This record gives sequence, C-alpha cells and structure tokens, in this order.
Amino acid sequence: MALYKGCPGAITIREASPEYVICPHCGQETELWSDERIGHCHHCGAPLLREVGSSCIDWCAYAKECIGEEKYRQLKEKGAGP
Repeated sequence: MALYKGCPGAITIREASPEYVICPHCGQETELWSDERIGHCHHCGAPLLREVGSSCIDWCAYAKECIGEEKYRQLKEKGAGP
C-alpha cells in the first residue's frame, strides 16, 4: 500500500536535487546531492560530510512505503536521512 504521493517531508528524500557547496579543503564550489550525507569534491577529491538531523525515516511508521524500500535501507545503513 503506497501513500498517495507521500508526505511533504519525504519529497527531499524521494526527489533528490543537486546542491552546490564550498569545499573546505580547496575552496572550490562542488556538487553534492541533497540525499547524500558523504561525497567528494570534484576538484580536489577531499571528502565532504553533510551534517544532517533527524528526518521522517527516524519516526514515521510509513517511511519505508513512502520513500521506497531501497532508499529507506540505504539511508538507514548510512545512519541518517537528508
């Protein structure tokens, strides 16, 4: 049973988008997707770590159905949502 289109809080999880951050190592702008907690700078290769708080996957009983089982599993393995 899938929720109609999911809750508004899950949109950023289901529909990831690119965000541009400044690499703390080289100072260059680089792309990090909104559903990634860890990435790498496209210029110098330095690891980029996004600080994330809690999300609906931490408390909602329907999170797995709402965002999909594969995405849910990936985020729970990483220990954080977007």
